[in-house]
Amino acid sequence: MNESWRCAASLSAEQRLEVLNLLNRTEVTLGREAMDEGRRRTVVHGWLAEHWLEYHNGVLENYALLIRSKHATIEMCGGAFDQALLEQLLKKHAVVDWWTRNSSDSFNGDVIRTLQLLRLKLPVPIVEVPAGAVLRNFEPGRDETTWLAQNNAAFADHPEQGEWLPADLDERTREPWFDPSGFLLLEIDGELAASCWTKVHELHPDRFGEIYVISVDPKFQGRGLGRVMVTQGLAALRKKGVNDAVLFVDESNTGAKTLYESLGFHVEREDRLIRFTRS
Repeated sequence: MNESWRCAASLSAEQRLEVLNLLNRTEVTLGREAMDEGRRRTVVHGWLAEHWLEYHNGVLENYALLIRSKHATIEMCGGAFDQALLEQLLKKHAVVDWWTRNSSDSFNGDVIRTLQLLRLKLPVPIVEVPAGAVLRNFEPGRDETTWLAQNNAAFADHPEQGEWLPADLDERTREPWFDPSGFLLLEIDGELAASCWTKVHELHPDRFGEIYVISVDPKFQGRGLGRVMVTQGLAALRKKGVNDAVLFVDESNTGAKTLYESLGFHVEREDRLIRFTRS
């Protein structure tokens, strides 16, 4: 028999395994990530959140994770949408923001954000670093404070990347996929001007690369450093035998999109954040 959605503030060891197995099976089926990396990490590490689970004949069939920030924000395994779950959520939260991944469905809500996944075939021409600038790898134990200041300044108005804390960086640099050789820093006159953090999806069948975080300090913007760092990051991925690279960009970020499109990136899919409000 079908059971209604149930909510848990934390997952038991058994539930964590059930959820991770569901995420893994979904990724095999879809050929892409089943859930945003940050939310998946919440499952892996057993952090507190609103974990929503739906069982069918005692077997976990659906999972969704809701995290409260300014508004309750939820993502369902596979990027799907469920009306019954929404109705339950709106009893608890006046506003619910719901991430849908690669969906062409229409929703009775307002699209408040669209993320585009861009893809590119490697290699691409490399733009050399400016004369006098120094390009080097991130050094754990040395660069955390400086990089956080540079990144947060560059993303001061960004909903996810502009308020990173030391713990946020520490969590990611402790992940199995972290490789400082793919985390590039550009220094000009002794200051950290820009950075490009890349990631190789080693376990994916296509083993693709990703421009994970790229930023230019506001004091150094307007000098073409974004193009320098993107191409240098792509070159670092190519050296690791990667043939394809991806990145996410906000649809509204026309400047970044123009840069990426000029390098050959094309839109592979669009993810939308839909806002639902209690009547």
